[in-house]
Amino acid sequence: MANTKSAIKNVRKNERRRVHNQIFRSRARTEVKKVRKLIEAGKFEEAQQAIQIAHKALDKAATKGIIHRNNAARRKARLAQQLNRALTQK
Repeated sequence: MANTKSAIKNVRKNERRRVHNQIFRSRARTEVKKVRKLIEAGKFEEAQQAIQIAHKALDKAATKGIIHRNNAARRKARLAQQLNRALTQK
């Protein structure tokens, strides 16, 4: 347990930040899952629209420092790769 005033304040501050960051991280994960489900279902036009939303969510999380920018780029590239593979196989 924190002993000093500053440590107690940091605990409160870290909790607020954790909750705030969780919103953006969760949003990005949800959008990525939506795209993957649409690709599996064969709904490619909807997936193409959803992938733009997912890219935006990942970029926003990266901009805020919640995930690393290279991590966001890797996830975006893999999503696009999955969609392109599915489009060529249909």
